[in-house]
Amino acid sequence: MGYMVSPEKENRLLEKMERLGIKDEDIVEKFIRSGGPGGQHVNKTSTCVYLKHIPTGIEVKCQKERSQALNRYFARKILVEKIEEMILGKESERQKEIEKLKRQKRKRSKRAKEKILMLKHHQSEKKRLRSFRPDIEEF
Repeated sequence: MGYMVSPEKENRLLEKMERLGIKDEDIVEKFIRSGGPGGQHVNKTSTCVYLKHIPTGIEVKCQKERSQALNRYFARKILVEKIEEMILGKESERQKEIEKLKRQKRKRSKRAKEKILMLKHHQSEKKRLRSFRPDIEEF
């Protein structure tokens, strides 16, 4: 298709689309004139890409880059992720990342806090004892 990305990335996207049963015929693709930062180039060309997956009704709009080809790639990638999330639900990669972040941000239990504090005290005690040497007299 020629998205101005490496062949590996393009192949990975096409494989994922095939695995999820997404066909190019089911996708409506439109190009819209972009706005915002990017200068005259963006204002003159239609680099913003709009995709709609007809069977699911999912719509995606992408204007990350100044290049239409790159925006086509990113829009398809986003569309595939959304469809995957809809189909797989909890098992989707994006959902797994969200769950991982939630676990990382979760508050520690009281017991875990106490354990960490105990280890810190133990470490500080070791350091304090290193500096104390009775065989050396201070002046």
